Amino acid sequence: MVVAGRQNGAVTTCVVLVRGINVGGHNRLPMADLRAALDSSGARDIRTYLQSGNAVVTAPTSGLAARLESELLLARGLEARVIVRTAAELRAVVASNPFTDREETPKQLHVAFFDGQPDASLVEEVGTHHGSDELALGDRAIYLSYAGGSHDSPLNAALRRIGGVYTARNWGTVTRLLAMTDKAS
Repeated sequence: MVVAGRQNGAVTTCVVLVRGINVGGHNRLPMADLRAALDSSGARDIRTYLQSGNAVVTAPTSGLAARLESELLLARGLEARVIVRTAAELRAVVASNPFTDREETPKQLHVAFFDGQPDASLVEEVGTHHGSDELALGDRAIYLSYAGGSHDSPLNAALRRIGGVYTARNWGTVTRLLAMTDKAS
């Protein structure tokens, strides 16, 4: 199971990212059901963002991802992986963005959030440049800069080769979730 935030059970504001729901009509999960599952998992002050499995909550971070994964499976029969970042961890991801010159195109800049640290040797092996697209390794994250759209980018194959459990969000979503954590504090 996924190891949540690094604050070992401390109740804190955090971001919950559910992988692969409501994408192309697959793995349908209404946000009301996500909120209910989060509530059953011990989260409070639950606010969802968009229809793609994003939430800002106050919760004990230790085990939150595993509890939510179990709740989604029991209540909805949905096998979905969950990544959790504390507000401080998300702030660090935003502050460490190596592609700051590309922030004005938030749909072309993404962050893939991993459940653990991606293997640096695999990142080196797949390379950082793929046509006009680039990737950069971060702390339990990989930053993705797409020159065009993300749909047919060779970066997607590179991510699959790196492996691990991850879910990606565009820069607009990442910064909006960060703003939501700031309002919760």
